[in-house]
Amino acid sequence: MASLSRQHFSHILARYCEAWRQQDADKILLIFTEDATYHERLLEKPIVGHAGIRDYWVSKVVQGQANINVRVVNEFVDGNVGIAEWEVHFDDRVKRIRKFMREIAIMEFRGDRIKSLREYWVSKELGAIA
Repeated sequence: MASLSRQHFSHILARYCEAWRQQDADKILLIFTEDATYHERLLEKPIVGHAGIRDYWVSKVVQGQANINVRVVNEFVDGNVGIAEWEVHFDDRVKRIRKFMREIAIMEFRGDRIKSLREYWVSKELGAIA
């Protein structure tokens, strides 16, 4: 299997951030394999497959967030693994607060798509939203 190129990883990160900003649950699926796992909380079971990832994005991102401003801070590639560090500000619609989050995501690739994503993050509440 060919190694993941830095250029392709940057392209995937741009598509991920674009789908997040646009809150597009269908667009995010374009960068994942059909049987991908998405591990948002590592002490819980991962989300599996396109249907699970889409359901997660609809409830967490589309319905739960607004005014999303995400910026990739660092990216690393080793073999078929890409590691991204980003920060994001968004409105948490459920808690009615503005949040700041810093995250590291480890993405394993199969071909040109993500087969496994694991997130490690911390967030901070910035204040109430109207």
